[in-house]
Amino acid sequence: MATGFTAIGSGPAGVSAAETFRSRHRHIPVRILSDDPALPYAKPPLSKEFLRGCPTGLELHTAGWFERNEIELIRGVTVERIDLDAREVVTAGGTHYPYWHLVLAAGSTAVPPAAPGARSALPLRSFADAVALRMAALDARSAIVVGAGLIGCEAAGSLAGLGVATTLVAPEPVPLLRRFGLDVGERIVKMLSDVGVRFAGSAGVAAIDDDGAVLISGERVDGDVVVAATGVRPDIRLAVGAGLDVRDGRVVADEHMRTSAGNVYAAGDIALAHNVAAGRPVVSEHWRDAALQGRVAGLTAAGQSAVWDSVSGFSCTIGRFTLRYRGWGGPYRECRLVDRPNGFSATYRVDGRVAGTLVATASPSS
Repeated sequence: MATGFTAIGSGPAGVSAAETFRSRHRHIPVRILSDDPALPYAKPPLSKEFLRGCPTGLELHTAGWFERNEIELIRGVTVERIDLDAREVVTAGGTHYPYWHLVLAAGSTAVPPAAPGARSALPLRSFADAVALRMAALDARSAIVVGAGLIGCEAAGSLAGLGVATTLVAPEPVPLLRRFGLDVGERIVKMLSDVGVRFAGSAGVAAIDDDGAVLISGERVDGDVVVAATGVRPDIRLAVGAGLDVRDGRVVADEHMRTSAGNVYAAGDIALAHNVAAGRPVVSEHWRDAALQGRVAGLTAAGQSAVWDSVSGFSCTIGRFTLRYRGWGGPYRECRLVDRPNGFSATYRVDGRVAGTLVATASPSS
């Protein structure tokens, strides 16, 4: 018989959903299934404070917290399929977990560079990945980061801050071109250069080997460590197998985070959810939004009224600067950039309406 609340995934969406449901129902069984063997942890510090070796609390909650709140946390387990008719989750080991409410929060998987030898590049998606990279950086004199998105820029700045000669390679002429535009990208190149990162733009990687990488141009770049920051792919395997509605590689959800199946919700990276404030489905791959979506899913499952209506946003650290963005992402038609004594701001517009704002501020010590 189906019973209780189950979340698949121990990231911010899954933990927030389980925590929220538990706060409303103290005696209904709550379970989190995770393929990660580690206690649930915060991912934003992995490419920043943790990589630089700075003390930081990564755990979302202690093991004792889960025990006190009677949330069963099952780690290191692979979910193989969801049986919607039987309302149960089946693991690769053959264990069946019944549910009454189910939240899919499986997150994303790293996409490796499309080049020979890419398997030797270190990803930076999980705590285990971050530990491996941090240990490798201790003995490295040089590093290559492939991919100039948010994680790539943060990781490159952190590695350079450790005294590692770091090259950031990307096919775009500037970092974060599609997200923030050319003018902002040029300023990000300067931020990276100030902490010792060399940016190799408009460059593709032809091959990766033990000595670094060879670019399509024929240039060899030395790297004791090669980091793959070439994007992620939402893990919708379970949703597809269960026959849930999927669009553009994500699970379709309404403003309550409900999917096309009864009592099944989606939150975090895998969700294409309707945002009430935006008036349309919005993709968000950021920590804060995942936690908010998880909370909405948990409240809805608990029988309370809740909608996703917050403006998406995130912050990142590149060199000495903190960048804070609020908005809906996606294409824009106009960018108005204003330089300031300690940074800059950019306003993005579509058809005369503000679609997003970005503020970059240098640290007080700079």
